[in-house]
Amino acid sequence: MILLALDVGEKRIGVAKSDELGIFAHPVGFIARKSDRHAIAEVSKLVIEWNPEKIIVGLPKEMSGKIGKAAEKVMEFGAAVQAAIPGTAIEYWDERLSTKGAERVLIDSDVSRKKRRSVIDKMAAQAILQNYIDANKNRFPAC
Repeated sequence: MILLALDVGEKRIGVAKSDELGIFAHPVGFIARKSDRHAIAEVSKLVIEWNPEKIIVGLPKEMSGKIGKAAEKVMEFGAAVQAAIPGTAIEYWDERLSTKGAERVLIDSDVSRKKRRSVIDKMAAQAILQNYIDANKNRFPAC
């Protein structure tokens, strides 16, 4: 069971995917968000290539847990993806602090600021997906 994760940002969308057993999340890269149309086309290509059971979209809730403007924009993008790729299941996952956490790991690993910029989005997507997998271990038996 392959899962795909998206960390939707204003300029880039981080991408991660699970292994076939749905146990480990792996960073894939990012999609430049030139336009929603372009980004959705790129997501469609990934869906065709990997045939994921579900797309996990990071939802940037406010620290209070409420849905703010950023989360609303992400949900609009998710709805557009779902409309463009019928039959694709999309689930939103609370991603509060995923980017900050990924950045902290990279800083602690002494990764340069320039290098961090090129990997932060896919690392955040990986964190979102791994958190989702870990929280749902009982729902998705691997073996």
